[in-house]
Amino acid sequence: MSKLSDNQIKKYNEEGYVSPINVISMDEANEIREEIEFIEKKWPNELEGSGRNYVHFISPIFDKLVHNSKILDAVESVIGKDILACGTTLFIKNPHEKGFVSFHQDAKYIGLEPYNWVTAWIAITDSNIKNGCMRMWAGSHKDNLKEHEQKFNEGNLLTRGQTVKNVPIEKTTPVILKAGQMSLHHPTIVHGSGINKSNDRRIGFVIQSYIGTNVNQVLGKMYVQQARGNDNFKYHEHVERAKITMNERNIETRKKAIEELSKIFYSGSDRKGNF
Repeated sequence: MSKLSDNQIKKYNEEGYVSPINVISMDEANEIREEIEFIEKKWPNELEGSGRNYVHFISPIFDKLVHNSKILDAVESVIGKDILACGTTLFIKNPHEKGFVSFHQDAKYIGLEPYNWVTAWIAITDSNIKNGCMRMWAGSHKDNLKEHEQKFNEGNLLTRGQTVKNVPIEKTTPVILKAGQMSLHHPTIVHGSGINKSNDRRIGFVIQSYIGTNVNQVLGKMYVQQARGNDNFKYHEHVERAKITMNERNIETRKKAIEELSKIFYSGSDRKGNF
């Protein structure tokens, strides 16, 4: 078992996030990068735009990562033993591109209530200041949801370009991770990331989110997998795990899941972005 220590749980509760947590080896991280680049080469555009979502539905390698026992042990320390794997997203920042993530709170538009859930951010490549790592505003999770401006701005990797105004950068902390390490963060912590100024890709795989089975989707329909324990609430659509990369039936399930996710993310908006 690799549950969080008492000090790590204290940090999570006080600051809204905890890192770094070692979850996979460098070889495993490289295998995941190879899977991404294999899919990109064989099925161009499959992982672009809204295709960044639910990759674990079409890839056994990503499925294995989502159900990794070290990750789930850490997650269990935060939300309990009955765990559903909800959405996943790839955040890939290629060198010399202007992709960034504005400061925001995950809970603002995702529709998961109550907040018995946690986001796992797994570094597939090293994530550091130069290549645009996440920055956390420690303690901001203790406040109410903040007002977000919907910018739909170029380069912003968020659905609406949702942005919390006047975030004090000097109060934010860079989350520096080695490939194979993970951070966990609270649904309401304010966080964001800058552009990649390095000469290599910065790849992060985000499980957004692991949710307790008591968590409902109040804005729409969610496709989930049982990651640990039991689901006695039955709020969501359960789907099978991927056994073959790009299996036709799994592709269709993924398509439906992305369509429903788009409805959730753009609920109440008269405009849609690229993600």
